[in-house]
Parts: sequence; C-alpha cells; structure tokens
Amino acid sequence: MLHSLCLTVFFSAVFSMEMNQSSKLLAESGEQCSACDFREHSKQMRLHSIKSQILSILRLEQAPNISRDMIRQLLPKAPPLTQLLDQYDPRVEDEDHATTETIITMATNPNQITQDELSSCCLFSLSPKIQPKNILSAQLWVHLRPADTVTTVFLQISRLKPGKEGNNTRVRVRSLKIDTDAGASSWQSIDIKSLLQAWLRQPETNYGIEINAYDFKGEDLAVTSAEPGEEGLQPFIEVKILDSPKRSRRDSGLNCDEESAETRCCRYPLTVDFEEFGWDWIIAPKRYRANYCSGECKFTHLQQYPHAHLVNKANPRGTAGPCCTPTKMSPINMLYFNRKEQIIYGKIPSMVVDHCGCS
Repeated sequence: MLHSLCLTVFFSAVFSMEMNQSSKLLAESGEQCSACDFREHSKQMRLHSIKSQILSILRLEQAPNISRDMIRQLLPKAPPLTQLLDQYDPRVEDEDHATTETIITMATNPNQITQDELSSCCLFSLSPKIQPKNILSAQLWVHLRPADTVTTVFLQISRLKPGKEGNNTRVRVRSLKIDTDAGASSWQSIDIKSLLQAWLRQPETNYGIEINAYDFKGEDLAVTSAEPGEEGLQPFIEVKILDSPKRSRRDSGLNCDEESAETRCCRYPLTVDFEEFGWDWIIAPKRYRANYCSGECKFTHLQQYPHAHLVNKANPRGTAGPCCTPTKMSPINMLYFNRKEQIIYGKIPSMVVDHCGCS
C-alpha cells in the first residue's frame, strides 16, 4: 500500500514538472513571438523616421518628383561626378574632424536682361550653404566639342552686366589656353572661386556668365545648352565648402542579429533601400546599413543614466520607464538632386545607429 502511494506521489510530481516545463516553454515561445512583433514594429518606425529625417534635413516638404529618365538627362557625364560614383563610400568614418561638402550646380538659361540674345550664357542658382568664407575651391566645368584638326582653343569666361540702350556688357574674368587633339572631346575646368565670392557678397550682380571656346577658325566648341546628343554635357559648377564638425557622445551597447533570442536593448542590422522608397532622386547610395534599436530596458539599466533616473522618480506616472534608443549615431555621405534639380554631394547627419542603450 505504501509502495503504491509512493508511486502515485512520484508520477504526480513528474507530471507536475512536465506541465511546468511545458508552460514555461509556451511562455518563452509567447515572449519570443511578442519580442519579434515588437522588433518588427521598431524596424518599421525606424524606416519611417529615416524618410522623415532626410526630408526635414534637406528642407523638403516632399520627395522631389524626378524620374529615372529625367536623371539620365540631368546627370552630367563629367570627371568629378564619375569619380564620386566609382569610388563611392556612403559612410563617414570620423565625424569629429572638419569635413568638406561638395555641391554641384547645373547651368540654366538666364532670363534676358536686355534685348541682346546670348546663346552661350549661363546662370547658376547657388545653394544657401555656400558662403564667401567657407568656400575651399570652386571650379567651372565646360565640355568642348571635338575639333576637326589639332588646334589650340581659347576658353573665355565673362561676367554679364546689363548695359545701356539694350546692350549687354561683358567683363572677362578668366581665360585658358588649351591644346586639343583632332576628333577628341574633353572636359575642362577653370577656377572661379573669386567670381563666386563676389556674387555671394553682391547677389544683385549675378546676371550669369558667357562661356566661349574658340578654335583658330573662330568656331565656338563650348557646349552651353543641351542639344540632341549632348544631354548631360552642359556646364556646371563644382564647389567644395568646409563643414564644421559636431562632437558626439560615445557609448557602448549590445549587437544582435535577427535570429538572436536577446530580449535586452540591442542594436539590430537594417538595410535601407531608397529604390524601394521610390526615391530615384537620391543618386548614391542606393542602399546603406542604417541599423535600429529594439529590446527591453529594466529599471536597473538606469544606474548608467542618473538623469533619466531622476526624471522617472520626479514623474512616476508620466513615464513608462527607460526606452531602448540610439546613444551614438553617425552621418553618411549622399549624392542627390534637390528640388531645383541641383546635384548636391554632402553629409547627412544621424543616419547610422552605432550604439543602442536605455535612456
């Protein structure tokens, strides 16, 4: 009888243990599913935040409506841009040192300032980021059509000023002597830093410039407008400006992957694909590793963040506790069209999550 009672107690204990283990496994499974759902929500919120942040930083109410066909026509087939795309690295490794930003502005046809018709004059609408004191260099790029024979070309840049009695006044500012081979077209650059600084100090004097490149026959070889077959060969200005650094706080944190069972606050990989957004106006990068933060923050984590701990104590009903958020972020380099169809190459801050933490 005693033996039978012991067996009954033993099997009851085993059954109870198995039930407890099953319940625990189900609970863990439920927690993991809940964590996955929360992680997916965090990912979608991060993507939405990136889109809003880019538009806000670039001061755009909405993404520029530029199609891929339009980009093929607007994108200059020029050495500096080709170099940027061929050697493109979207990541800025060290943001604590002064960096440069390159702004490329395409030429447009100016409004006629007098009755005098000029087919070779160009106007450049300068970005407000460009200031006289932060210009490191400014180059005007001009594409020359091929000459029939070996020749010398004289590239001339003149400022335009409104004159009396309907005549434009031209003031030559730069000239360049170029030896060219027969049948070879080429890109030529000329320094216009002083001209740009003068325009910026007196914007009312910017009526555009006239570009000529005459060979010994008197034929103008400079491409100044988009004729059929010459799309992407119009003149443009490449300006490099100094961008002041901003120091950032450096914190460590956990790194996880999508298969991780970690429930604590952690950094997860996330690749942003701008083509999936339908954002063809971003020339490069087409995609980049942005990362995102997700996970639980227990009260003990607040020991690392005294300020957040004091805020929670002061307002216990107004907060749900610490949140898993980025503690260090980095910028990326981006090449894009703005709403004026100007090409901008610059640094976009806070695009990459480097570390996550509870705060």
